[in-house]
Amino acid sequence: MRKSLQTFGLSLFIVLAFLVIGIGFLFGIDNPVPWIMIAVLVALPVIHKKMTSRQFVSWDNSLSVGIQAIDDEHQKLLTLINNLQTAVLYPTGESFERQALSELVDYTKYHFEREERLMSDYGYPDYEAHKKQHEEMIVKVTRFLDSYEMDREGTIDELTGFLKNWLIDHIAGTDQQYSQFLREKGVK
Repeated sequence: MRKSLQTFGLSLFIVLAFLVIGIGFLFGIDNPVPWIMIAVLVALPVIHKKMTSRQFVSWDNSLSVGIQAIDDEHQKLLTLINNLQTAVLYPTGESFERQALSELVDYTKYHFEREERLMSDYGYPDYEAHKKQHEEMIVKVTRFLDSYEMDREGTIDELTGFLKNWLIDHIAGTDQQYSQFLREKGVK
């Protein structure tokens, strides 16, 4: 509902801006009002991009763990987070939002299993603590998903923010700890 109202409001503004431009030019080409409205319309995409760019995450080499397969999976996770963010910010429909959320959660579980298998296979000493972090995250996400089913609009922003922040913090923090160990064991 909220996204629909925002889209409607923006559309209404654009239509009114074009009306003001048309009427303004009826009073002469030197009338400043239509020129101001044209400038506002031209600036709208730039303003919108600045406002929404903060909502998305991008890969940064500081997130690299130095193991290509894991880095590839982390990049895919960030892409899936951005897909979910797109579904949240734009009126794409509930089915796209649900699909984006489902793909992100499923891939996160898959990624955690792969990471845990690598750590277990190579005898990473903090394996249990790392695995526990994964399990705690999945429990929190499951609670969010239950809340999402009861109140989609009220939960999705909080859920998206949690996923984004948790995964970035986890990749930049805890995952950096095991990567050194695995690289020393010859994992590339």
